[in-house]
Amino acid sequence: MRASDSSATFGRDFLASIVVFLVALPLCMGVALASGLPPTAGIITGIIGGLVVGFLAGSPLQVSGPAAGLTVLVWQLVQQFGIEMLGVIVLFAGLIQLAAGLLKLGQWFRAVSPAVIHGMLAGIGVLILASQFHVMLDAKPLGSGIENLLGIPRALFDAIQARDAHFNAFAVGALTIATIFAWGSLTPKSWRMMPAPLVGVLVAISAALLFGLQVDYVNVPDNIWSVTVFPTWERLTRIIEWPMLVGAVSIAFIASAETLLCATAVDQMHRGPRTKYDRELAAQGVGNAICGALGVLPMTGVIVRSSANVEAGAETRASAIMHGVWLLLFVSLLPFTLAYIPVSALAAILVFTGYKLAYPKIVPTLLQYGRGEVLIYLVTIVMIVATNLLEGVLIGLGLSLIKLLYAFSHLDVRKEGNGSENRVDLYLKGSATLIRLPKLAAELEALKPGAQVHVHINELDYIDHACLDLLSNWDRQHVATGGSLTIEWDELSKKYHQRRVSSIKAARQAQAAAAKA
Repeated sequence: MRASDSSATFGRDFLASIVVFLVALPLCMGVALASGLPPTAGIITGIIGGLVVGFLAGSPLQVSGPAAGLTVLVWQLVQQFGIEMLGVIVLFAGLIQLAAGLLKLGQWFRAVSPAVIHGMLAGIGVLILASQFHVMLDAKPLGSGIENLLGIPRALFDAIQARDAHFNAFAVGALTIATIFAWGSLTPKSWRMMPAPLVGVLVAISAALLFGLQVDYVNVPDNIWSVTVFPTWERLTRIIEWPMLVGAVSIAFIASAETLLCATAVDQMHRGPRTKYDRELAAQGVGNAICGALGVLPMTGVIVRSSANVEAGAETRASAIMHGVWLLLFVSLLPFTLAYIPVSALAAILVFTGYKLAYPKIVPTLLQYGRGEVLIYLVTIVMIVATNLLEGVLIGLGLSLIKLLYAFSHLDVRKEGNGSENRVDLYLKGSATLIRLPKLAAELEALKPGAQVHVHINELDYIDHACLDLLSNWDRQHVATGGSLTIEWDELSKKYHQRRVSSIKAARQAQAAAAKA
């Protein structure tokens, strides 16, 4: 590479890193507060995501940091085990990811139904919106997802009626959300290099100071590294306890699935090097192991920061690394500025994020694969909100497996006869597999010798070798009786070609939807 090209690339990466830093700063703090940790714990995770994972990543333009997708799970773990044990759980989650990456299991973590993934993200969005709406009123979440969701009207009514500090906090939060909406839709495109969440926070800070509003502000420790909690031997040995082990596996699975989904979406946004999934998974494992050792938030690849990185013109991993440097310099030199940020403004950012995650924009794409996919998506959302994140995801996975088993074990055979022409038409619908071979064999053997048999396969989704062999052998035997067997192989080839094109188109639409979430 020539020196001029290298200089131009560095310049683009430098500018992109500034944009990513400005996007990451309010999100890191907001996710930390929503997870029950100090805001600087989120910034430290962002620093590790830039300096460590950015250097090791298998997806060079993906940016890692604390993610809204893990907020609910982390909050539950903090409530159950305390902040001091969170680091141990995150440490072992990182080691699981590292082992999976080294064992070349990166592609397996991607083998999750898109309906479950999008249902998980939408369910998380509902939980984030429901809990953070109360925080936006300078109040505490009420408890479960359903309690938080059903309690929103009453909490809002009380705040408006009382016109007290809770109403002031709501006003600040509403102003933040309105600014984010307006900045993203009404401003000239050239202005949007300044991230909408940061603009929202700056407007909230200005309004709170101008009107002297009595609201809660971010509590900043004198030493930002004081939020770290190092694991002790006694804490480490508790990982063998079943609830903690389940927590570690849950973080590893969800963080890996979200990261690799994000990496796939990022690949669709640029023409540079494609993601090396095993390397990306191992890099995430290293990052989460370090986060766990420091007792801060876990991380994933994050689509909001990653898409901002690509749109800002980044070309190499240098921009992700430099954004970590800017985060480190900011909290080292200017931590006192964080104390001017209203908590309700950060909560408002997450309310907006939850809304974007929960909005069912993926439904039309899922419908292309059948109503069953939409049902799995909706059930996953409902169960996450009604129970918890892990149980909801497991139920969604169970439904997707049941649907798969049904699809590969369901075969309808409809028979229409024409006695005057000695013709029989067999219409096959579903999947002709080894499991349904006895049914297909029984239908064939019930046909009269010498009949002119036409097998229609335009509604057939799949046929395996065993059923093909059955048709071939039966054909030879049937011809010996003076009959014939006609199968529309040309139509089958055409149908598969059309379905392949449709699947590729639908997959691209799903990835584009994920990139905008």
